Amino acid sequence: MVQSVASPWPTLSPAARDLFRQGAEIVLHPRAEWIEELHEASLGGDSMRAVAEDPVLTEGTKRANLANLLHWAAANVQHPGRRVSANLNQEVLDGARDMVRRGFDSGGLDAYRRAQGVAWRRWIEICFDLTSDPVLLRELLDVSSLSITTFIEDTVSAVSERMAAERTELTRGAHAERRATVTLLLEGAPISRSRAEAQLGYPLAGPHTAAIVWSGSATPSSQQLETAAETLMRAGGASHRLTVVASAAALWVWLPGRTPPRADRLAEDLAPHPDVRVALGRPGSGIDGFRRSHLDAAATQRMLARLTSPQQIARYQDIQLLALLTGDPAQAGEFIADTLGELRHADAETRETVRTYVHELGNTTRTAERLYTHRNTVVRRLARADELLPRPLAENAVDVAVALETLRWLGSGA
Repeated sequence: MVQSVASPWPTLSPAARDLFRQGAEIVLHPRAEWIEELHEASLGGDSMRAVAEDPVLTEGTKRANLANLLHWAAANVQHPGRRVSANLNQEVLDGARDMVRRGFDSGGLDAYRRAQGVAWRRWIEICFDLTSDPVLLRELLDVSSLSITTFIEDTVSAVSERMAAERTELTRGAHAERRATVTLLLEGAPISRSRAEAQLGYPLAGPHTAAIVWSGSATPSSQQLETAAETLMRAGGASHRLTVVASAAALWVWLPGRTPPRADRLAEDLAPHPDVRVALGRPGSGIDGFRRSHLDAAATQRMLARLTSPQQIARYQDIQLLALLTGDPAQAGEFIADTLGELRHADAETRETVRTYVHELGNTTRTAERLYTHRNTVVRRLARADELLPRPLAENAVDVAVALETLRWLGSGA
């Protein structure tokens, strides 16, 4: 239930009300560093680690944080200092629904309270910039403290009720049974293969390739995700698939077979859906392979999110080394800068020529064939690359190849 306030809500003086409105107008257009600080606080700490490690839940939490901030600010521009109604906007409800579908309880809403501390400190700074009158300042801060705390608690209470209703809904029907069975398999619980197969309608004895299909859009389309999953199945040459709705913005998919979909074909087929992303695990066999392939796909998804990569399709075997090297994005950036020098700013053709040349073990003829260009063009590009590199390519080929591969996944964000 939404909390009630024991005593009557305080009334601001006209002067304090005017200051409250001015402050709310500032909050309504928050600076980028405020928002970043808000997100870092909300996703920090051990209790939020599982949420922070899931790109879909992370983005949902960030959208909810910003929605809460703007909801409170907009209400106080209209009615300064009055009690603000709980925020049940779509961004907040979508984030809460995703948490329920991932198996989280209302403890995931601790993100709101963590963000509240940051918002309160920023609001104090705004108030001190608005007035130095101690009487006005005290009045403003007293009502502000009550307003912010009550708003967050009202919102947490209201959203918790919605989460309970969503959880009740999910405990009914085939979806809930399928999701619960997959969770047991991924956690290594002692569930028999025959029982799991009967509940999933999917054979577990053979080979599998797992994928995570998700959307980076703030308003994901379930139909678009389903179309992408169907495209994935066709690209993998499979006749059926196991699909679990992980959240409003993500599907977990398993395909029977050892041959994963070709990334280039899949990228071509998914071109009409640029918001959809796909992370593929390595093929595996049996229940252990079912689990490991999914964990591979989840690691790939996390890496793409961590690097803010523009790549639409990623396979675990393509990013396994990068996942180890890019645990700290800042250090990865330093490695690229130190290793490539000015080559990192060169045209894409030159960088791709160097990367292919190293992969072809220094064979210019095979490099030209791979790039569908003339051997002399390859030689000219390699000479240009040597001019831009801090050290000659021949002395540092492995590091250069790794740096270029990392830069390729980072894209324009590097």
